[in-house]
Amino acid sequence: MDGLGGIEPHWVWATIGLILAALEMIVPGVYLIWLAVAALITGVLTFGLDLSLGSQVIIFASIALIAVYSARRFLRDSPIESSDPLMNQRGNRLVGETALVTQAFDGGTGRIKFGDSEWLARGPDLDVGARVRITGSDGAILQVVPVDAAVGGGTALADHSEPEAS
Repeated sequence: MDGLGGIEPHWVWATIGLILAALEMIVPGVYLIWLAVAALITGVLTFGLDLSLGSQVIIFASIALIAVYSARRFLRDSPIESSDPLMNQRGNRLVGETALVTQAFDGGTGRIKFGDSEWLARGPDLDVGARVRITGSDGAILQVVPVDAAVGGGTALADHSEPEAS
């Protein structure tokens, strides 16, 4: 790298590597970090072996390909498991909760209130005020069944009603 005003090539590679690592932190995507590793290794090899520009570029490209391929294979075989897999799936987080019908279900569609939010929902025809159990979601539309049907259907749900006096 002769046109850089006397800057040693290994410092150029180290700078490129650090810039790529910083960009990976700003725009995470697990791609730039492998190029940063390749640039840093190229810088170390250039410092130790006094390589020509063509050799440096070939080494950088080779190490980058090896690093990206190895990382993809490793992450495919050992995926990173999230501590909260439903983090961005609020509808699926509500499965099992009970809600109140606020707009009657007509033709299988209505509105329910859970907490301080109202949701579109699909289920059997129900009247306003009926209690429903959330069984799933399809995007932002919740799937519901009446609470009585959920208990009668063999689902293990807690019944918090008072026992009948005999």
